[in-house]
Amino acid sequence: MNKIKILIVDDHPMMREALQTAFEGEDDLEMIGEAPDAIKALKMLETIKTDVIMMDLLLPKMSGLEAIEKIMENDPNAKILVLSSMENEERVVSAIQAGALGYFPKTAPRTYLLEAIRKVADGIPYLPSGITLKLFQGLRRSKMAPLTDNTQESLTSRQQEILSLLAEGHSDDEIAKLLHLEESTVRAHIHNILRRLGLKNRTQAVAYAHHHLKAE
Repeated sequence: MNKIKILIVDDHPMMREALQTAFEGEDDLEMIGEAPDAIKALKMLETIKTDVIMMDLLLPKMSGLEAIEKIMENDPNAKILVLSSMENEERVVSAIQAGALGYFPKTAPRTYLLEAIRKVADGIPYLPSGITLKLFQGLRRSKMAPLTDNTQESLTSRQQEILSLLAEGHSDDEIAKLLHLEESTVRAHIHNILRRLGLKNRTQAVAYAHHHLKAE
């Protein structure tokens, strides 16, 4: 069994210890590092390979949002799960726009935390239902440019199909199986979708699709 390798970034030692305790007994989860601030986390990421980065937003020296942006610049495929004691909708939207793939309240039960980690590791966005509502409220007020006919035409029918499946929460592997494609082909399509829509990462693509694609 391939273990999900996790890096925890939180300035509270008790929180890092509690998270590590939460992984005990889970054979598929392994904490391979912890950092008390974003600067140390960025340094660690130069030498270790992670599957999920658990990131607090309120960090000393450098904010979690700034750290997420830097991580995504270095590795657009990084999978970041934000841990926060706050559910402010602007912070939720900002974290997702920066590149986070999930947003999780620190007060939620352990079982939901484990689910969030596994989904994010599979490339599936994770938001608890209460936060999802806040996200959509934020998107309605955001200044995203409308999806013009030219933008729609810039995506092939296959790319539009993949974008829709990505927005539904399917992983690359699931999309490949559904469309009878190689997983590498799906990743290439997603890369082209991001480029054509002017987006930084797949998390923004999911938010963009939810905001713009019309239900058929």
